[in-house]
Formats: sequence, C-alpha cells, structure tokens
Amino acid sequence: MEIIIRDGGPDDIPAILGMLDSGVEWLVAQGRTGQWGTKPLSQSPKTVESVARYMDEGDVFMAEVDGVPAATLTLTDSPGPYLAHLPPIGEPERYIHWLASDRRFKGHGVGSALLTHAAEVTRQAGVSLLRVDCYAGADGKLVRYYESNGFVRTETYTGTDDWPGQVLARRV
Repeated sequence: MEIIIRDGGPDDIPAILGMLDSGVEWLVAQGRTGQWGTKPLSQSPKTVESVARYMDEGDVFMAEVDGVPAATLTLTDSPGPYLAHLPPIGEPERYIHWLASDRRFKGHGVGSALLTHAAEVTRQAGVSLLRVDCYAGADGKLVRYYESNGFVRTETYTGTDDWPGQVLARRV
C-alpha cells in the first residue's frame, strides 16, 4: 500500500464530502452521534460551504492509497470565526480543518500521514505552530488520536448546542 499526498482543489470537493459522509456513517454505526450527528454532511449546505470556503482560504491536501482518495485536510492561517471567542495566540500559526478519511482506509495511517505532511508544510512556511480543534465528548478517542500524533491539549470550548471542543497544538 502506497500513500501519496497531493494538492487538492475544487474537483476534490465531492470526494471530500464523501469522506465526511463515510465518517458520519461510521460514527453512527458506533453509536457516537455527538460529533457530527446522524445525517450525511454532504446534505448540509453549511458544511458544503465550509469545505469550499476553507479550500479558497487555505491549502487542501489529499492522501491517496494506490490512486484512490483516502483522506483529506485543509490548512489555513487561522481557526476561523467559530473560535473567535478564544484569546489570540500572538504568533503566526497554521490551522487544520476538515481532517477526514474514507473509513475503508481506517487503520492504514493516512490521517497520520496527512498530519505529518501538514507539520512539514507548516515548518517549510517558516511557521512553528500547528493547531487543530476537535470533538472532545464521548470517549475522548479523537483527542487522544491527535495527542498520539504529537499534539498537546490547549483550550477547551463549547460550541453550538453544547458541543464539547478541544483545541490542540503542535510545535513544528
């Protein structure tokens, strides 16, 4: 199995939305509906707009396994308006949005490969801070996943509908 990471673009939006839908389906099957709900995210105009907006504002990366899109993430220069209530960090950063994988590739290291790539791209840009936020509810597995990839917990926050969030950071 070979993982190739390439730049993404607007033509990848259907694949990205498919990965998000795959994640929702997997979470629902696990009984873990607090993170992304129960409906396909591709049916949410807000989600579709967010994927396209972050693509316009940042850099999209696609991980392919043997030529098949397997995972994605987008890097921007800030967390975005939904975290505007957090105190400013006072230094340049790169921020991860929409890390998602097609669940058929779960356990194959595509998410970790993208996180490693994001750290390298951030370092090459002369920026030493890479941050991400995620769902911090239920069993905490997602937070631990980021910690296993070199991130440390920083701020917690409560999103819409009491959604528990955790911001994590990694020095690169």
